[in-house]
Amino acid sequence: MATHKLLLLPGDGIGPEVMAEVKRLIDWLNAQGIASFSTEQGLVGGSAYDASQQSITDATMSMAMAADAVIFGAVGGPKWDGVPYDARPEAGLLRLRKELALFANLRPAVCYPALADASSLKREVVEGLDIMIVRELTGGVYFGEPKTITDLGNGQKRAIDTQVYDTYEIERIARVAFDLARKRRNKLTSMEKRNVMKSGVLWNEVVTQVHAREYKDVELEHQLADSGGMNLVKWPKQFDVIVTDNLFGDMLSDIAAMLTGSLGMLPSASLGEIDVKTKKRRSLFEPVHGSAPDIAGTGAANPIAMIASFGMALRYSFDMGELADKLDAAIAAVLAKGLRTADIKSEGTIAVNTTQMGEAILKELQALHT
Repeated sequence: MATHKLLLLPGDGIGPEVMAEVKRLIDWLNAQGIASFSTEQGLVGGSAYDASQQSITDATMSMAMAADAVIFGAVGGPKWDGVPYDARPEAGLLRLRKELALFANLRPAVCYPALADASSLKREVVEGLDIMIVRELTGGVYFGEPKTITDLGNGQKRAIDTQVYDTYEIERIARVAFDLARKRRNKLTSMEKRNVMKSGVLWNEVVTQVHAREYKDVELEHQLADSGGMNLVKWPKQFDVIVTDNLFGDMLSDIAAMLTGSLGMLPSASLGEIDVKTKKRRSLFEPVHGSAPDIAGTGAANPIAMIASFGMALRYSFDMGELADKLDAAIAAVLAKGLRTADIKSEGTIAVNTTQMGEAILKELQALHT
């Protein structure tokens, strides 16, 4: 059995608490001989800044480069609002994405049957929801140059962010999305703003060309990103896989996340290119939620998104789809029994803390393996 090398980066706030539940799961898988993982742990974000005046050190980056996958908690908090911009906690995550060349961000939005009433939308709109947003992660306006603030004098300043995409960047993210669609319901929706942005014109053109050359069997539709956002709220179940750029993906994935009722439920994966020789790809897996410093240390954090992020690692980095399916089933079973952390608590359900939720999910997974 191959041993897979994991780098655990708990980060700040509730990060260490939810990561502890993943570590519990890893330890059990190792002890049972179901899988073999070796783990290292490092600092990132505010905790790294406190220790080194950097949001992530070169040594930790080297560990990330050597790992088969990075499991990431959360970073940031008011404590570090005044640190230099380049050393802010979020810069650690951005450096990981950039240096690991993680260009494809997968953000599933799944509404578990037991939580359909937790959404702000009507049950019939979200019950059974299962969509995947594929966000381009290393290009676009967040990384384009020039990126400046210029003093124009007379109390005036000019801020510039540049939206830049090359053909190859659009092609590779489109292929990831088309491949996912083939494994799901064979439908892909591409979203951009071709009506007002030249980058949107190119995006539309390239995705259309990739479809015609390589994926004619997949149904492809195009929507303007603002209309797509409206339709996500109006009738989200019309979508299967959505592919979009860095900026719109950031916004649309958060909209989709809240359809499910809580950010505390949703995982994500960030993937790099597949190495031609090893057939492996660098990857990072993290919950969608933030560091939630207001509840850190109280036991109120929901570990499901963190646990489900590890499930995505099993699926997309280690070809353990069957085990990932069982982990998803374990989460669904716990929710069906009425166990709830504070963020998803409702009348008639059973309140549990972070550790109790993690233990309950592991117990259900153990039952699926007996």
